[in-house]
Amino acid sequence: MTRQLGSGKLVIATHNAGKLKEIAALLEPYGLECISAGALGLPEPAETGTTFVENALIKAQAAAEASGLPALADDSGISAAALDGKPGVYTADWAERQWFEGEPGRDWYMAMGKVEGMLAAQGPDVSRDAWFSCVLAIAWPDGDHLVYEGRCNGKLTWPPRGTMGFGYDPVFVPNGHDRTFAELEPDEKRAMSHRSDAFAKLTADQFGA
Repeated sequence: MTRQLGSGKLVIATHNAGKLKEIAALLEPYGLECISAGALGLPEPAETGTTFVENALIKAQAAAEASGLPALADDSGISAAALDGKPGVYTADWAERQWFEGEPGRDWYMAMGKVEGMLAAQGPDVSRDAWFSCVLAIAWPDGDHLVYEGRCNGKLTWPPRGTMGFGYDPVFVPNGHDRTFAELEPDEKRAMSHRSDAFAKLTADQFGA
């Protein structure tokens, strides 16, 4: 039988207030009180995994051990078929500015351009198939854990279109649509996203929803 979260406190292994708000809203109907690792002053562990599952578990297990509470973490990114699944777990790293590129932070346009450049180098007939992945990991202080994986398939386009998304959203067109994630209303995107797919699996398993 799957271990159940029940009600009570759940640590969301993030220091991102926006991500906490999004996840807390998804879990609110199930009686969980979500608190972020940042609010608890927990350190961010090094994400040394080579898969989304490994990195999600690293974050969830570190938060559970440090807080003594069950913890939930996610790891997500985009993969291009023609690039052998890259950038994959390095999705955010590809947007990281180097020391010689100005102020620190993430430049998503640069990252999207890097993907496009690598695709264009393979010629006009290159496959533009791509997918967003999301892995949700729940960990308990005793070491027990569960993993849920979500995916959204689509194609990469260029140039970027739309202003409502973030990350690689302006160049990703989900299958069955002609608008990018960044051109879709937030509720439209949420209904088909990789994160929604993973959360649907989590809530079905944990709460029978």
